[in-house]
Amino acid sequence: MKTHPTIRLIGAPTDIGAGARGASMGPEALRVAGLASALTARGIHVIDDGNLVGPPNPWQPPVNGYRHLPEVLAWNIAVRDAVAHALNANEFPMLLGGDHCLAMGSIAAVAAHCRRKNKRLMVLWLDAHADFNTNVITPSGNTHGMPVATLFGFGARALVNLIDPAPALRRDEIVQIGIRSVDDAEKQFVNQQGLEVFDMRSIDELGMRTVMQQALHNVTEDTHLHLSFDVDFLDPDIAPGVGTPVRGGPSYREAQLCMEMIADTGALASLDLMEVNPACDFKNRTAELAVDLIESLFGKSTLMRERS
Repeated sequence: MKTHPTIRLIGAPTDIGAGARGASMGPEALRVAGLASALTARGIHVIDDGNLVGPPNPWQPPVNGYRHLPEVLAWNIAVRDAVAHALNANEFPMLLGGDHCLAMGSIAAVAAHCRRKNKRLMVLWLDAHADFNTNVITPSGNTHGMPVATLFGFGARALVNLIDPAPALRRDEIVQIGIRSVDDAEKQFVNQQGLEVFDMRSIDELGMRTVMQQALHNVTEDTHLHLSFDVDFLDPDIAPGVGTPVRGGPSYREAQLCMEMIADTGALASLDLMEVNPACDFKNRTAELAVDLIESLFGKSTLMRERS
């Protein structure tokens, strides 16, 4: 039986980077849905020290193309330091969002860790959105639409420099899956940077199995696999509790296969679980589904036959 490292749950209760309120309640929704007990039942040691503390959301309009830049920076510094602490303790950091701008801090910490340990970093970005906007091309100023661009070095200097030396990511270190809502200027920018993207048409044409095989084909025992999972990756028919729902996402079975194939690599070493928004949900349905899928990352499987 595969043994898992201690998982440290890191709550980040903020919607500082989002355009809708409510993701700040995501960590508690995931706890109410039984995340810790579900993982413990799989024989995993879980530590939950509660939530990080950061500035409140002032809910102000953009300044120079950014909404709440000082507060976004403060939250991401807190996230970066908490994730780094867990990694240094040989723990598995699981960030409970909170909106997806917090991936700037989380992935900066993971990238720095991989450099120190001489590990190859691979980020799987499961999302309906490419999150490759900048303050120049953003239609909203919401920084939860900017984390990937920032991690590539395109953004506010303070956010880009969450890691030294910057940038945190190269184009061969991230694969995006499930993308189906991208602004026009953002789409052009993504194509210029040469990101590997499996959008929903790719999943429709190839199937989730082939998409995941291609996305994971370079993962080896020397790879630190980081999953950044925005729950709006899922179709809103099954996951309504998100601030930016986009129709036409993966089904329950497609999502389960995605998670099981990630688990099969044995390389998953850190995770962002982002954008659960109870204010948009029905009886915590989305958080419960997220917990179900996270269980599949840690060994729960629908497979009846013997694994080869």
